[in-house]
Amino acid sequence: MKVGVIGAGSLGTALAQTIAKNAEEVILHLRRQSLADDINDTGFNREYYPNVKLLDNIAATCDLNALVDCKVIFLSIPSSAFRKTLDDLKGVVSKDTILVTTAKGIEYPSLKTMGRLIEEYFDDSYVALSGPNFASEIVLNLPTVSNIASKNRGNAEIVKEVLSTNQFKVKIIDDVIGLEISGIIKNINAIANGICEGMSVNENARYGVLTKGFEDTINIIESIGGKSTTASEYCGFGDLVLTSTSFESRNHTLGMLYGQRLIVDEKASGIVFEGKNSIMAIKDICDNNGIESVIVDFVYEIIVEHELPKIAFKKLWANIE
Repeated sequence: MKVGVIGAGSLGTALAQTIAKNAEEVILHLRRQSLADDINDTGFNREYYPNVKLLDNIAATCDLNALVDCKVIFLSIPSSAFRKTLDDLKGVVSKDTILVTTAKGIEYPSLKTMGRLIEEYFDDSYVALSGPNFASEIVLNLPTVSNIASKNRGNAEIVKEVLSTNQFKVKIIDDVIGLEISGIIKNINAIANGICEGMSVNENARYGVLTKGFEDTINIIESIGGKSTTASEYCGFGDLVLTSTSFESRNHTLGMLYGQRLIVDEKASGIVFEGKNSIMAIKDICDNNGIESVIVDFVYEIIVEHELPKIAFKKLWANIE
């Protein structure tokens, strides 16, 4: 099988390395010719993993037409680049190609998940991948588990076969909505817990906030048509805890900076924080559906409305029960 991966960042490269153990050929698509040439010449993606030799059946390219024969294509790109990439792909891939989204983001202000965007350009038989997965561990072939979901069970089975190794475990669930929304809400919980840590909130309170965030996640998933059980899956509870407590989490770091009253200039830094769009989108979803979430309100007040963290936390804690 020939498999494509669009995006040669940390996750795209790590997935390509995993997939290459199962596929005959992996086409790694990226934007810069100089980096593609360097990967093909040296076998290393030196911008992300200078010490990890990529498998020989991984070929880098800047030509989307190289993906034309791929049975499966993984979209490992930021949510901000999703729509343009899908538009470019529309005239390239066949209707039988299985598209897999790995982006844990949401388009704002349309409030469309990456799966919903795929439906706009193709159909609803895509596969969504989400779990407690740091790319830096995947690329080193360390034990990892993730969920996938699709309305097309056959497509999910094929993607599971492409991804599964002795170290990378894949579990199929039948809740696309819950899986995708879990990946978005966990960004908000990560920011919330980062804010608390940045403020030096005591641990009893921090883990109370984490528990309340999990409770709110279940409520939001159910309210928009997902299944409450998905919140207990790897893509739900596992990812929420990982990104809310690890210093490798960008959104946790973002929260810590805001908790210390250090405002991040994302454009100047070049760092993309999916969480900022996530909080505005989830706040709109909650308001549109009459959903109350003290965690969403807490993060929104600090990140969007620039409320002082101490004042916002007092309001949050007054509503914790």
